[in-house]
Amino acid sequence: MTREEAIKKIIFAMDVKEFSDVQYWAELLSQHVGMFKVGKQLYTACGPAAVRMIQKCGGEVFLDLKYHDIPNTVAMAALEAANLGVQLCDLHAMGGYEMMNKTMETLDKNFSGCAARPKVLAITVLTSSNEETLRGIGIDLPVPEMVVKLAKLAKSAGVDGVVASPQEVGLIREACGKDFLVVTPGVRPSFASADDQKRIMTPAEAVKAGSDYLVIGRPIAAAQSPAEAAQKIVDEIVAG
Repeated sequence: MTREEAIKKIIFAMDVKEFSDVQYWAELLSQHVGMFKVGKQLYTACGPAAVRMIQKCGGEVFLDLKYHDIPNTVAMAALEAANLGVQLCDLHAMGGYEMMNKTMETLDKNFSGCAARPKVLAITVLTSSNEETLRGIGIDLPVPEMVVKLAKLAKSAGVDGVVASPQEVGLIREACGKDFLVVTPGVRPSFASADDQKRIMTPAEAVKAGSDYLVIGRPIAAAQSPAEAAQKIVDEIVAG
């Protein structure tokens, strides 16, 4: 794998709340990562302006708002995300088949014959969760089994891929095929701490397992030199 290919796999989690920080990180890392993740905190604080600033700096965007609502509401929200020109957006697989399928039908209808619509990802089981977490909400399946169940449901609804722990990538590939996107948080380079993630791998391990994109935040943001930290992660991926 080339360094350019490795860079494209990295999604920097822009977990900030000030608009000035958006421009700072976008300018600093636009040549070192493939995409920027805009999550709930930043989007609530700054709205679409955060997305547009990243784009202005030459960056691509994963709008990580994890939609989960009635089907029409989620479909319309995803359509607005698509109209912003983001590359990825997501919804919760636990919202069910109808919600996911309605979203994909709406996007495909509005972007018929156009390659510009974002890829849609379904959230399976959050990487901060484990089997005790699932039991607490009434789900008795083991985490890997639940992840695969949700991934297969998402694929049947026409969703492009899933967000899942790198530890489940192989199972998802086996169940959903090589063309189904897998985006993995819970990735920690060898030089970083685990923080609050419970199901983690190194970047090289995750890519080897079959991850298409790696979501990485604190190991880059908290480093003395964020750009250098991103380069080290690329080194790890290339070294394999």
